[in-house]
Order: sequence, then C-alpha cells, then structure tokens
Amino acid sequence: MSEGLLEIRWHGRGGQGAKTAASMVAEVAVEAGKYAQAAPEYGAEREGAPIKAYTRIARDVIRTHDAIYYPDIVVVLDDTLLESQQVDSGLSDDGILLVNTKKPPAEVRKLLGLKGRKIYTIDATAIALAEIGRPIPNTVMIGTLLAVTGVVDVEHILKSIQKKLGGKLSEGMLKGNIRAVERAFKEVKSENG
Repeated sequence: MSEGLLEIRWHGRGGQGAKTAASMVAEVAVEAGKYAQAAPEYGAEREGAPIKAYTRIARDVIRTHDAIYYPDIVVVLDDTLLESQQVDSGLSDDGILLVNTKKPPAEVRKLLGLKGRKIYTIDATAIALAEIGRPIPNTVMIGTLLAVTGVVDVEHILKSIQKKLGGKLSEGMLKGNIRAVERAFKEVKSENG
C-alpha cells in the first residue's frame, strides 16, 4: 500500500460477481472509516465475457478515478483468464496475486512466468458450489482477500453480505455465502504451504 493508497484490480467473467465484490470491499472500507471507491469496466455486457473491476482504499480522499494500471493486489475469479488476459499486468514485484483455481501457487507462477510477487490460490468455485449451490466465487474471493491482507475486518464483510445480499437471497444461500467467506480463511494456499 503505497502512500496510504491500496489499489485492487479484479478480473472475472460477467456473472461471477467481480463488480459486486469490488463494491462490497469498498463499502466495508468506508464503514470502517476509510475512503474508498469501486468501479467496473465492461467490454460487451454479457454473461461470461471478461470484465475488470477496481477497488481503491485510502486513508485520505481519493482524487484518482481512472482504471487501475499498477495494482497492489490482483484478484482473479476465473483461472481461464490466466491464459487469455494479462492479469498480472502492472503488478509490482511485491504485489499479491489471488487466483480462483485448483492449481497450486507454484503452477500459476510457472504458467505466467512470474518472478517476485506473492501468489495465493483457492478453489473458490468448488467452495461456492458446496456452500451456495452456484458457481459464483465472489464471496469466497472476498474472504481470500481478507485472509491474505486483512485490508478490512471480516466481521464488517459478513455484516455487509447480510445487508447487501439479504433481500436478494434465501436464508440458506445467505448463510452459505457467510460459510464460504469463513472457509476461504482455512483453505487459501500460499507457496509456503
């Protein structure tokens, strides 16, 4: 987090919840007394199309409102994007890459030819299927982001899930999303184990 500004770029496909995740993390940061913003970037607005979303969190007012070209953290919701998009573009050598995949971090490193950076993986789709019955990995990836960085408090995100999704989802799906976030803390993998 350079000069009090943390920039997160989300890569996903339409329908996976990247836009919702980016917004939810920003909202929770604001509730915690920080400044934040979130914005999606679409190509063709259709389910399955690659999209990006952005989250900025800062201690002071954020005056930048453009795309994030040099993120501190990249979150990838769909590992098929590893080969078709330059997800690591602009990520600094000490940046963090979080990927929804069955692959171990070392395999992602080799696939992308990366040096430096911290890589974490989690099978977020499998967790989402098990907990909510749908292959929407966004809440699992939010949990992974929190587990790895602590950028916002987990209790705040759980309240935000209830607030933001409570009216849209059944009680069972809502509780499943909360369990999915909690599982991310236990199941995220780093290169060190």
